[in-house]
Amino acid sequence: MRFSALGLVAALLSQVQASPVARASKTPYFFLIGDSTVAVNGGWGNGLLAYLKDPAKGENRAVSGTTTVSWKANGRWDDLIKSVESNAANYEPIVTVQFGHNDQKSLTLAQFTSNLESIATDIQGAGGTPVKQDLKDWRDATITAAQAVGIQYLDLNTASTNYVNAIGEENAIKYNLTPDDRTHLNPAGEAVFGRMTLDLLLQARGDLNAYFEPNEALSERIANGEYATGDE
Repeated sequence: MRFSALGLVAALLSQVQASPVARASKTPYFFLIGDSTVAVNGGWGNGLLAYLKDPAKGENRAVSGTTTVSWKANGRWDDLIKSVESNAANYEPIVTVQFGHNDQKSLTLAQFTSNLESIATDIQGAGGTPVKQDLKDWRDATITAAQAVGIQYLDLNTASTNYVNAIGEENAIKYNLTPDDRTHLNPAGEAVFGRMTLDLLLQARGDLNAYFEPNEALSERIANGEYATGDE
């Protein structure tokens, strides 16, 4: 697995730093949007949501092949904003946003940065808390967008690259969806990188710990740079 192609998770969390020990004041409701690197059958999204505990909720709305522009088509964006607005009174809607893999083919970095800022601002305006992902140069663009809006980001690009380098190519390719596919994840990869993303999230938002099942064995292997099967 070559995670320079997966890039950054810029978790556009909240503008207020959460306490690492207190429970979040509202139950989280996660909406994952993005491209195939998050979507079902190839992405890490369901690997993260698998750890959710009631009463927290989550939906994976990522769509393969989409960009910061095309994902918003066909009513998807309007549906997301309505979902955030309708749940904001009883939940903290947290929207993860991972794009860049396809954007780099058709957009400039400036356009991409502007699109991310717009996405984050609109989600905040609806009462939600945004989260994002992209590529190396596009990683920097995401950080720029996060800083411009005044929100946190999670650097999955660095974490995933360091992990893949630590376990070596022979082990890394075991996470490929197909032998020659170095972008998308098989079920083992989904489990491992879903947990990695979640651990980064919980480092930034310790108040969300109560809403996720722990997996100390898997988290420890990831943190130590040791190959994990995903069955831990």
